[in-house]
Amino acid sequence: MPDPVLLVLDAAPSPRLGRLTGRVDVRHADASSLAGLLPAADVLLVWDLASDAVRKAWPGPGSRPRWVHTASAGVDRVLCPELVASDTVLTNARGVFERPVAECVAGLVLAFATHLPGVLECRRERRPHDREGQRVAGSRALVVGAGPIGREITRLLHGLGLTVALVGRTARRTIHGVADLDRLAARADWVIAAVPLTESTRGMFDTRFFGLLQPSARFIDAGRAATVVEADLVDALNRRWLAGAALSTFQEETPGPGSPLWDTPGLVLTPHLGGNTAGWRDRLGERFVAMYEQWSRGLPLPNTVDKSLGYVPSTDLFEDDTTR
Repeated sequence: MPDPVLLVLDAAPSPRLGRLTGRVDVRHADASSLAGLLPAADVLLVWDLASDAVRKAWPGPGSRPRWVHTASAGVDRVLCPELVASDTVLTNARGVFERPVAECVAGLVLAFATHLPGVLECRRERRPHDREGQRVAGSRALVVGAGPIGREITRLLHGLGLTVALVGRTARRTIHGVADLDRLAARADWVIAAVPLTESTRGMFDTRFFGLLQPSARFIDAGRAATVVEADLVDALNRRWLAGAALSTFQEETPGPGSPLWDTPGLVLTPHLGGNTAGWRDRLGERFVAMYEQWSRGLPLPNTVDKSLGYVPSTDLFEDDTTR
């Protein structure tokens, strides 16, 4: 019986597959060769996180892999109507990025509270910085997105003494529904976006939303770039509708020299700082290998995406109401 064919949509460095070596027929594809290689594959590993090649190649002729795994938290670059309608199981890298992203968000909250971006700017200009800092404990945070990343951000900020409200798609136990979003945004000192990119979240952080915020509020995007209307955020910051913002993903990767993002007052750019921690590729490879072992034994796969929703549905993990 031939070895199962594992097709890797590659990006340098290639994944380290450890104990799968010699047990699996591993083949490699790029954007130009993917469509021709898909029909022979049993499993597709999407290792190139910035590629839209799967969406373009999937609708073609021939059979399709029984399982697609993307080494990312978001699946918007992979999903297309034909994949949604198929019997193919889609999984993501849930469990790898939650804590690093939450730590990055906490670091940005502390940096804003202590005026660290301004301090560094003054240091470069060799002039003193005399603004008072802000106490983080006791301030109010709104986390939008009740998936694993949003929940981990909530835990960490609550540990710093913030009062945290978590908003999800539907209200349940310790999680607010979207009907409460505007009310909570209007009173928040910190607004953290951690929503997946779906048709309902695309562009949700726009002029209308930024107009709800207090002039002292800060906005931090810990999710997908297309959920934020960048031009609206730039305009809101220029108008001083909010005190500051931080972006880690962008509509254009990476913003060009002429992008207004570089010169927008109060805007901090942290390209992929949260997820790209030392050893992250090794952790992604290890997670995939462990999942492959389960798949090869016919066991149910963790991190299975509900393709109609565009993310892995979450269960309620909190046992108390401390996040309210």
